[in-house]
Amino acid sequence: MKQHLLYTPEGVRDIYNGECEKKLYLEEKLHNILRTYGYHPIQTPSFEFFEVFGKEVGTTKSKDLYKFFDREGNTLVLRPDLTPSIARFVANYYMEETMPLRFCYKGNTFINTGSLQGRLRECTQLGSELIGDRTPDADAEILSMVVECLLGAGLKDFQISIGHAGVLRGMMEAAGLDEDEEERLRDLIRNHNFFGVEGFLASRHLDADLKQLFSMLGQLYQSADEFREVKKTARKYPDVFGALEHLEKLQSLVLLYGIDKYISFDLGVVSSYQYYSGIIFNGYTFGSGEPIVKGGRYDKLLNHFGKDAPAIGFVIVIDQLMAALARQNIPTPGMQKNQLVVYDEAHREDAIIYAKKQRASGCSVELVCCADGLARDDYQAYAKRNQIARVQFMGV
Repeated sequence: MKQHLLYTPEGVRDIYNGECEKKLYLEEKLHNILRTYGYHPIQTPSFEFFEVFGKEVGTTKSKDLYKFFDREGNTLVLRPDLTPSIARFVANYYMEETMPLRFCYKGNTFINTGSLQGRLRECTQLGSELIGDRTPDADAEILSMVVECLLGAGLKDFQISIGHAGVLRGMMEAAGLDEDEEERLRDLIRNHNFFGVEGFLASRHLDADLKQLFSMLGQLYQSADEFREVKKTARKYPDVFGALEHLEKLQSLVLLYGIDKYISFDLGVVSSYQYYSGIIFNGYTFGSGEPIVKGGRYDKLLNHFGKDAPAIGFVIVIDQLMAALARQNIPTPGMQKNQLVVYDEAHREDAIIYAKKQRASGCSVELVCCADGLARDDYQAYAKRNQIARVQFMGV
């Protein structure tokens, strides 16, 4: 056998034993939290037609997609992002629905990136989408679910940074930037290179108010009250002013939900997804260099699939969350009620009856008929290697 066949390609990994148990437990717990808010579980395919993630949709760049062909010659891609799949799904099955729709899901996404920097090419995401509600109330509900999920996972110290796509969009339009310049500016902001932003704008003849608005992109606000003075400067820029007003309304709802201690406002939040049109947010905690939560409002995305409906959603990156929990030494339960029953031939029937009763009560039981040459210590060591809590011997 060729040695390389034993290993996984770069950017993917095997998950097994206790880690896999904990991951499945965490996914189920978070999924159940989403369902308590009235979100209905759905599943979409792991691969879709290329056009679902095309450039005009504003999702992942073509060079970062895993592409292949079906028998008919259609170009297919492994999904890099779940949101466009949900948008396609809603437009297909709920075209005439005018009332709000709530869906939750979990699945793997695939990014064929050349620069990994510790990131995985395949990761598990769990999230929800609220379709058909453009109000700040919908934004607040989504944020409340995010906070409740992270608390449910065991985190205590985390922060959700909220921005608004209208802020930067309005300022770039006022500055008269072309498409290439906008992308360059987004990259600088995405990398938190605000000195670079200042240098980039220095050669442009911007009025004093616009320069002041650009300068606030690197600041973090604990409350929307802190940038009320900035609103006065933004009055002659309607998109910017409207975005700041929306964030103020959202702040009052955040207080009603009682999640304000986990919320901050960062007007420089930028996403690589161009379909976001309203609030954009990322969740951070210790032990993860990447966001553990990503989300935002995308009121125009469903138009690409023929349905005019506002929407907002988020995903929790389970792999990043698991890494953060491990580095913060926060325990995640796995299979707690598991045991190994070792029996000899004379006690086979007793062992099987016992195992059936235990399984009916929710326990996990492994049955092993003892083998010649193995002692009790061998089975105890096996149980320890496989995180089996209890070993019972029958006739051995």
